[in-house]
Amino acid sequence: MASPDGASCVGGGPEETELSITLTLRMLMHGKVTPGGGVGTARGSVMPSVGASSARITISEGSCPERITTITGSTDAVFRAVSMIAFKLEEDLAGSDGAAAGRVPVTLRLVIPASQCGSLIGKAGAKIREIRESTGAQVQVAGDLLPNSTERAVTVSGVPDTIIQCVRQICAVILESPPKGATIPYHPGLSLGTILLSANQVRAAVPAGARG
Repeated sequence: MASPDGASCVGGGPEETELSITLTLRMLMHGKVTPGGGVGTARGSVMPSVGASSARITISEGSCPERITTITGSTDAVFRAVSMIAFKLEEDLAGSDGAAAGRVPVTLRLVIPASQCGSLIGKAGAKIREIRESTGAQVQVAGDLLPNSTERAVTVSGVPDTIIQCVRQICAVILESPPKGATIPYHPGLSLGTILLSANQVRAAVPAGARG
């Protein structure tokens, strides 16, 4: 998930992340890719100007309603991109009247190798509890792997300011604990279980006497 360049990004805490670190952050988002290159929803594009963060943004292709958004760059650039996404989501959820602006909770789903989730949770849940208490965000690590992968979803919820601080702390932990072994990345689409279910439904629809 990260490529250290001779320095640790957590030496002075998550607020003093070294810019010499290249960070790659993967997020699972709902919506469709708009012609402008952002992830669109019924309310509009949630990433119309993330390029201003100077991070490199890529969005997975396919017909599945879920897409993987990959953000790569210096830690500072990646956090700016996450900030822009969080505030844009909040703006869309608040509606046009803006009455609830600044107080609307939003949710981001990070995709993290399962081998790093133990460090994120900590002994007896101590680390994840510390992150929740220090940032005010809600953090949940999925117990199951994402289909056909060795990654898990980490759901972060709260107002944008708390989410940004939470993502910083999560990144600090995973940069200190590189993934172990090979990582099979998650690609949204039909899972094996869905394919088998569909096959069974087709077999059930064939009259018994017509089967060979």
